[in-house]
Amino acid sequence: MSTTTNDRQLKLGVFVQGAGHHIAGWRMPEAKAGSENLELIVEIARIAEAAKFDMLFLADGLTTARDATPSVIARFEPITLLSALAMATRQIGLAVTASTTYYEPFNLARLLASVDLISGGRVAWNVVTTSSTSAAANFSASEHLEHGLRYERAAEFVDVVQGLWDSWEPDPYIMNKETGEYVDASKLHELDHEGRFFTVKGPLNITQSPQGRPVMIQAGSSGIGMQLAAQYGEVVFTAQQTMEDAQAFYHELKSFLPRYNRTADQCHIMPGLLPVVGATEKEAQEKYEHLQSLIDDGGAYSLLSERFQLDMSQYELDEPVPDVPQTPGHKSRPQLLLKLARDKGYTLRELYREVAGARGHRIVVGTPVQLADHIQQWFEGQAADGFNIMPPYMPGGLQDFADGVIPELQNRGLFRREYDGSTLRSHLGLTMPAHRHQPTENA
Repeated sequence: MSTTTNDRQLKLGVFVQGAGHHIAGWRMPEAKAGSENLELIVEIARIAEAAKFDMLFLADGLTTARDATPSVIARFEPITLLSALAMATRQIGLAVTASTTYYEPFNLARLLASVDLISGGRVAWNVVTTSSTSAAANFSASEHLEHGLRYERAAEFVDVVQGLWDSWEPDPYIMNKETGEYVDASKLHELDHEGRFFTVKGPLNITQSPQGRPVMIQAGSSGIGMQLAAQYGEVVFTAQQTMEDAQAFYHELKSFLPRYNRTADQCHIMPGLLPVVGATEKEAQEKYEHLQSLIDDGGAYSLLSERFQLDMSQYELDEPVPDVPQTPGHKSRPQLLLKLARDKGYTLRELYREVAGARGHRIVVGTPVQLADHIQQWFEGQAADGFNIMPPYMPGGLQDFADGVIPELQNRGLFRREYDGSTLRSHLGLTMPAHRHQPTENA
């Protein structure tokens, strides 16, 4: 494709999994592995920063099991890890997942505000609700909130957290040694929130970072998730298999924004993309086929059961994918996987092998030019504002993308060559959020 003259720039994140995103990626001869390997994760962060990615992204989970996949069976608590990465990097954004279902707003607001301040204003919060019903048992709960209630709680949770982040107006420190004035107490505000799920007095005992407050990310693609994204999401992660579906999601979500007095450029939609990059198309295809050959089909039922939140061992692997009943709590991803299976005529085993590759996200196999063509087509076709890149194995899968695809995107005028600022908001082209206690000054 040709270069673009549009001033609009791609947004790129790297989704960090120490074992790689392909279920067998860690088995590649050149792969390093370990979700608890800090040296590797720091190396990944520095590769991404050198390539000028907007941010790196850490997922989270609140349970594990003996048959869990390599990337999630054990891993660092992500906010703690983010603090370490803040010290190992200088400019790249740092995005972290934290659940509104099992945190308390004050604790999470304090943790994220602290890391945002430590990093110099580079943090983002991926707002999720916990879908795993087994998580309840880890939090002294006998029942797991149903889907609708989880999102109601999430909306109030976000409102409380943002209110706490506005406890302090900017620049509260005086530190006048002559007068003894340390801080301007008039810039401190209590929240006094009383709602259906939370009662929180405040104020927060952390002041604001240079970007005001963390960037808000939302990853739900169900109807109620999209409403939460339209209200709060400044970045939206999603899984889309076809350009047509991606365009439909893109336009539907953007159409919701005016309801909340928001414009299209205040919300960036970034589908997941697993790239398998080769110097030639043949090399890329051989690399992907090798990855697929390393998949152990013995994990099929476990992985599919986790994706569908249903015991899938009742179905035959080599039969067409059945009409799996909907279960409370998991909405968008099972629907995406079922549509993928129907569109491609998959058996359950074939679906498993594709899910094992990228968990329902789009896989693109090819040369740097072919990857850049795909990204440009979706970007200019209003199917995406950017992508959350999911390397199949680490660190080589990311390095291939950084060395091959990034320069191609830069040559087309689609992606930066240098950072323009030091905060994540500056990378993403997002303005400072209005402060509720300074409505006219920051409006």
